[in-house]
Amino acid sequence: MSKTRIYINGRFLKASVTGVQRYAYELLRTIDQMIGRDDPVVRGYEFIVLAPTGEIHELGTRHMEVRQAGRFGGQLWEQISLPMLARDGFLVNLCNAAPLLRRRQAVTLHDAAVYSVPDTYSTTFKLWYKLMFRTLGKTSPLILTCSNNSKDELIRYCGIRADKIRVIYHGKEHVLQSGVAPDYPRQQGLDRPFVLAVSSRSPNKNFRSIVRAAELIGDQGFDFVIAGGTNPKIFKSEDTELGENVRHVGYVEDEELHTLYEQASCFVFPSFYEGFGFPPLEAMACGCPVVVSDTASLPEVCGDAVLYCDPNRPEEIAAKIAEVMGNPELQEQMRQKGLAQAAKFSWEKCAYETLAEVKAHAAGRSANQTARQENRKAEA
Repeated sequence: MSKTRIYINGRFLKASVTGVQRYAYELLRTIDQMIGRDDPVVRGYEFIVLAPTGEIHELGTRHMEVRQAGRFGGQLWEQISLPMLARDGFLVNLCNAAPLLRRRQAVTLHDAAVYSVPDTYSTTFKLWYKLMFRTLGKTSPLILTCSNNSKDELIRYCGIRADKIRVIYHGKEHVLQSGVAPDYPRQQGLDRPFVLAVSSRSPNKNFRSIVRAAELIGDQGFDFVIAGGTNPKIFKSEDTELGENVRHVGYVEDEELHTLYEQASCFVFPSFYEGFGFPPLEAMACGCPVVVSDTASLPEVCGDAVLYCDPNRPEEIAAKIAEVMGNPELQEQMRQKGLAQAAKFSWEKCAYETLAEVKAHAAGRSANQTARQENRKAEA
């Protein structure tokens, strides 16, 4: 019996890894593991990742073909070549973009940031993504997103019908599986307790308020460490001077970030807007106390395991950081609550829920109908 083909838009394999690409890698690697153990959920389906020709990043799958084909590159490949390459199957797009004229497909739209925080993006990027989100919201039968906050905003800004959108949370195991770099803090000269922040220098990440909070706190025996870089093609730059107690270590490898999470006394994330919010979830998974904005999806992801702050008030951010840093008992309570909250999120759960929706729409049925059919097969 022939298998149903599920094609995945692999254009993300050309891009550097941010949260959106992280989701794609981890979801596909988890599905690949399910194929390897012959999970009943993937039986009868063939998964093929389609990518442009040329140099790509390694996906790391063993049972899922990565097929490079098609003319063009970038958006032209996605809009023209990809629909032709996937014409005999159902297409899954995981990274905020998809061919506009394709009907038989699912699209993950992670957030509505181009509407909610438009100043973060260049004019060209903003116009294209607004057009794409509205068009895909009308033409695609299935829209996946990563939080109820994002769902509400996609409905409000893009006019997408609520019954088309499914909320499926991301996982966190990637940060725990990355290994560690125990010598990295010493190599960076971090010999005092430190507050960690992970930030591009996008205005949306509120880099300025982190620096201002550090200035307000002054030198109280601990440092601020900011890890992360920026993509100048997408984000407008923001010039901010660093104080003497603030260290910007730039891009860090996964194992270095894992180590920083584990050794930090507090993690601060005063972002103005997030569709999901990987960094605070990763920090909680590593047992690090978290101070985070009370905005967008962050309360949804972090629950009651963190201290919340108003991202527009650096003095409040500073006060919450000082509260955590000055109270070892509170730090321990927050560690335990954070570990419990992070345990609610897993890539396997994300994969199962995603496959249920994709399979249903690939077969032209609802997810509930598909589940009932598979239960009957299992009972037979």
